[in-house]
Amino acid sequence: MLLSPELSLGGIRGREVVLRMEDIFLFVVFFGWLAKMAVNKELGLLRVTPLNRFILLYIIIYAIATFYGSLVGHVKIQEGIFYLIKYFEYFLLYFMVSNSLKDRKQIKMFIYCIIFVVFLISLYAWFQHFSGAGRVTAPFEGGGEPNTLGGYLLLMMMVIAGLLLNIAAIKVKFFLGVVLCFAFPAFLFTLSRSSWIGFIPAYITLMFLSRKGKHTLFLLSMVLVLLFSVIFPKYVYERIEHTFSAKDEVTFMGKTFNLDKSAAARIDTVKRGFKAWAKSPIIGHGAGSAGSVFDNQYLRVMVEVGVVGFMAFFWMLSAIFINSIYVLNKLKNDNFAQGLTAGFIAGFIGLLMHAMGAATFIIVRIMEPFWFLAAIVVMLPEISASVQTEE
Repeated sequence: MLLSPELSLGGIRGREVVLRMEDIFLFVVFFGWLAKMAVNKELGLLRVTPLNRFILLYIIIYAIATFYGSLVGHVKIQEGIFYLIKYFEYFLLYFMVSNSLKDRKQIKMFIYCIIFVVFLISLYAWFQHFSGAGRVTAPFEGGGEPNTLGGYLLLMMMVIAGLLLNIAAIKVKFFLGVVLCFAFPAFLFTLSRSSWIGFIPAYITLMFLSRKGKHTLFLLSMVLVLLFSVIFPKYVYERIEHTFSAKDEVTFMGKTFNLDKSAAARIDTVKRGFKAWAKSPIIGHGAGSAGSVFDNQYLRVMVEVGVVGFMAFFWMLSAIFINSIYVLNKLKNDNFAQGLTAGFIAGFIGLLMHAMGAATFIIVRIMEPFWFLAAIVVMLPEISASVQTEE
């Protein structure tokens, strides 16, 4: 997912069309999955999970809004279909992972492979930083987008920290600790303010949900706050200070602020978003109508699928949170499940904040790991129950 090279296939309306190697691999696996079901008639098309109906409802509303938008001229049908495929690729991953999980050994193998990739990505970020890059990005991204790498590391750091706090095995703790020590500086190297802001609620969530290590997290947070100027490098607080020291004047809700260009652009996005939404508030304009640069996930959804689609989006996100909390309460005596689920929920909360300054829930390099983890978390009770039955 993060180590996948990209091939440029042209562009549509100012947006470069890119094919990644994992896109090809994903669809090859998908057709293999279909062939397997054709041979084994007893296998259902989709394994029943608590999220299926919410995801399918969201997909249907997006498809309807897009075809409606193409009929009334809000979006070209070929562009709308391109965006639909892009938006729903990671749902396909969720369904395939949830259908393929068999036992805890397989789950642990997946998780530790994902974490090893975090280590490699962090090393790559360190290499960029000490090679003079102003802001680091994920590999194979062309021009690159530091906000994307920041969101990815935000999610994965919470998962790693959750496991680190709850797993007892010393060797595993050492591995997780090493990865976290490389990932956190890489997270800072992105200079992604949306990611940094998302880190605060994510950290607080982990502190409340983690069954172990609450006091450690609380003491660490106090140290970070009190010794902020000592612990964090100069470029961190320079980045924060620059946000409000720039000369661009922005008026929002009757008040005028001095912001840098990036922050001012996000305020402008909010204004444009509400204006566009007001023109078709119920069903929206269709996928892709918000354009390629629209750095607010919630307003993007409002513009593209209106109030109806936003409600479906909200129900889907609520279902993820509610079912994750259910897993956390269901598997109280399972240290691995506790750590993974608490970390996933914390990362999820951080991404909800990250989405205020990025189209987080359609960024493939964030969403593919997210939905892969979501499928594992949702299936944990069923997998654990089957293990107990066998025993």
